[in-house]
Amino acid sequence: MSAADTRWDVLIVGGGPVGACAGALLQRAAGAGRRPLRIGLLEPARPAPPAAGAALDARVSAWSRSSERILSAAGAWQRMAAERIQPYERMCVWPAHVPARSADALVFDAAYVGESNLGSIAENRLVQCAALEAFEAAGGTIVPSGFSGLEIHEDEVQVRAAEQVHSCKLLVGADGARSRVRDALGVATRITSYEQTAIVANVRTERAHERTAWQRFLGAGTLAFLPLADGSSSIVWSVQETLARERLALPAAQFEQELLGASDGVLGALELCTERVGLPLRRLRAERFSAARCALVGDAAHVVHPLAGQGVNLGLLDAAALADCVLEALQRGEDPGAAAALRRYERWRKSELAPMALAIDGFNRFLAHDSGPLAHLAQQGLVWVNRSEAAKRLFIGRALGLAGELPAAARVRAAALS
Repeated sequence: MSAADTRWDVLIVGGGPVGACAGALLQRAAGAGRRPLRIGLLEPARPAPPAAGAALDARVSAWSRSSERILSAAGAWQRMAAERIQPYERMCVWPAHVPARSADALVFDAAYVGESNLGSIAENRLVQCAALEAFEAAGGTIVPSGFSGLEIHEDEVQVRAAEQVHSCKLLVGADGARSRVRDALGVATRITSYEQTAIVANVRTERAHERTAWQRFLGAGTLAFLPLADGSSSIVWSVQETLARERLALPAAQFEQELLGASDGVLGALELCTERVGLPLRRLRAERFSAARCALVGDAAHVVHPLAGQGVNLGLLDAAALADCVLEALQRGEDPGAAAALRRYERWRKSELAPMALAIDGFNRFLAHDSGPLAHLAQQGLVWVNRSEAAKRLFIGRALGLAGELPAAARVRAAALS
């Protein structure tokens, strides 16, 4: 099928990791003994993959075990250059008033749950390019156009993109927090500013990162060091907006000293090796995750605070859950946009997201940005978790993305897919 074809079973708007993965999962699964689906993906700005040996991007994510499995099922993980991926085996979390390397710091170790690691740190662009390649390899078509509008009819959705009108049985909005698909559907959103900015950059450190993700609750924000494959670390420093602007404007040497103090020297002296980027933080939740013949996934449906590293991982679970629901509809002889399938998807993902979003907001409020009695209780809670192997296993299960009702792709071990 060429990019000139305009009739699709499924049309996805947005070629980020979530949208591309949703397309690849559907394309691969539907082609396995079933009638192949015609799936198009609108992406006007497809990125080039990182060149071999190129410096690592500053925009990275912590990809959970469930995300690794989903990306493997989509055929994407296998396409990623292993030398650009850094598995991490431990997480060290500590409040500002205790030393990182002490018995009072909370340490999660993959060995507690019999896993080789807790997840992997990899560039967003690396994963996106691999997912787009996997989508094409499975038979999907990337259309280099942007979305400009839609009309919903009883048996199809008509989508305007550049000079073409596309028709589809199911439209998937995977076009991010400022989703034009969501706006065109008239879906209301609840948006709350955290009044914080995340400062993101890569740094070289005096000490090795020890294949460990480090996170310090500062009482006025959070600071995370994520281990990278070249031995450097990615920082995510979430602070109040005014303070972030001041720190972004500092000369590099002065910023490095501020960062050293905020990290309590956990990895020793440090040096910037990329530009600093400031990302405003807000919480977003769409009132609905679906409409007639339409579904929203990833940041188009929900955005959470990055302190728990769950944003894109929750989006990939959306993609896999939607694929399950659509494939079940096909097995019943229905088309991909069947109302019952979309209702099931919405109920499923809302029920899983609500407790996660509540927990993340609680961590941000009471551990990262408070020093009152409730913050003290929360810090005592960290001490309790640190002393309980059962509690640690529960937290690790959530971090791995292996708790709750999992879609099929997240239940299959990656080794079984090779």
